[in-house]
Amino acid sequence: MGPGDLSRALAPLVPSEDPRLIVGRETFDDAGVFRLSDDLALVQTVDFFAPIVDDPYTYGRVAATNALSDVYAMGGEPLTALNIVGFPVKKLPIEVLTEILRGGQTVVQEAGAVIVGGHTVDDEELKYGLSVTGRVDPRRILTNAGARVGDRLLLTKPIGTGLIATAFKKWRDKMPAEVEARMINVMTTLNRDASRAAVALGLRCATDITGFGLLGHASHIARASHVGLRITVDRIPVIDGAGHAFELGARTAGGERNAEYLSGAKPLVDWGVGRTAFESALLIDPQTSGGLLVAAAPDLVDDYVQRVPGTAEIGVVVPGDGRIELQ
Repeated sequence: MGPGDLSRALAPLVPSEDPRLIVGRETFDDAGVFRLSDDLALVQTVDFFAPIVDDPYTYGRVAATNALSDVYAMGGEPLTALNIVGFPVKKLPIEVLTEILRGGQTVVQEAGAVIVGGHTVDDEELKYGLSVTGRVDPRRILTNAGARVGDRLLLTKPIGTGLIATAFKKWRDKMPAEVEARMINVMTTLNRDASRAAVALGLRCATDITGFGLLGHASHIARASHVGLRITVDRIPVIDGAGHAFELGARTAGGERNAEYLSGAKPLVDWGVGRTAFESALLIDPQTSGGLLVAAAPDLVDDYVQRVPGTAEIGVVVPGDGRIELQ
C-alpha cells in the first residue's frame, strides 16, 4: 500500500501506551522495538511481496534481504526469521517454492540468523517474505527521529530498482542483462555493514529506502525529527540502466502513490526548478531492498564512508517543519 492509504488506515487506531514499547508505528520507523531490559530490546518486523525477478532462488534472496533490512535500519542484529508464503499450488511446480525458500534461507544464514519455521497459504498470487526478530541495545537505536540540524545525509546504495524491474517485466529483450545483474547485486547486498558502522560511530538516525521511495522515507525522518532536509539531486547514486528503463516507458503504480502522498494538502517536498521527468520519477521510485539513509555529524562522515564503500553524501539536515528541499 502507498504511504497515504496506510496513514489513513492507521489514523483511527489508538497507539499502544505500553512503556516497554520504545519504537512503535507513530514515527513510521522501519521496525518496532520492545524493551526487555536496560541493555536489551527486541526488534520486530515483517515484509513480503510478489516476485520482482523471474528466478525463484534469486527472488527468495531478494525478499529475505529486504525483510532483514528493517532490523538493520534500527541498528539491530537479526536473530530468527519465519517464512511467510502465498503459493498457487495448482499453477506452479512445488519445486519453485523449494528454490524460493532455499534462496531466503541462504541470506538468513549469511546474516547470522536462523529460520525457525513459517506459514504457508494456497494463494492465487505468489508472495514470499519473512517475519524477523532481532536484538538491539535500547541505548543505541537508530530511528527516524534522531536527525539533528547540521547532520549530513548519507545514502549507502544506488536507487532505481523499481524502474529497472518494471522494464525487465515489459521489455526484457530491450534491457541489457548486465543491468539486471547490477540491480540484483544491489537488492541482495545486506545492510549489515552500513548498520554496524552507524552504531559503532554512535549515530542515532537511519531508515532503509524501500517501497515509499527515497523522498517518502526521507520525509519520515524530516517529520519525526522535526527538521527540514536539503537534498542535492545530482549527488544521488543511481543504478546504471535506470535511465534507459525510464526512456523505454517504465513507470510504477507505487511511484504514483508516493507522488500523491508527497503532494498532499500540505506538500512535503519543494521540487525546485529545472527538475527533469526522470529525476522526479527516480526520487519517488519504490525500491526493493534499498540502502540505508543515514544522518551523521559532519566530523563522522569520512569515517562512515570509509567503513561503508559506495556511500554518497546527498544532503544536509536543516531547520524546518518536516519538508524536503531539492536542489
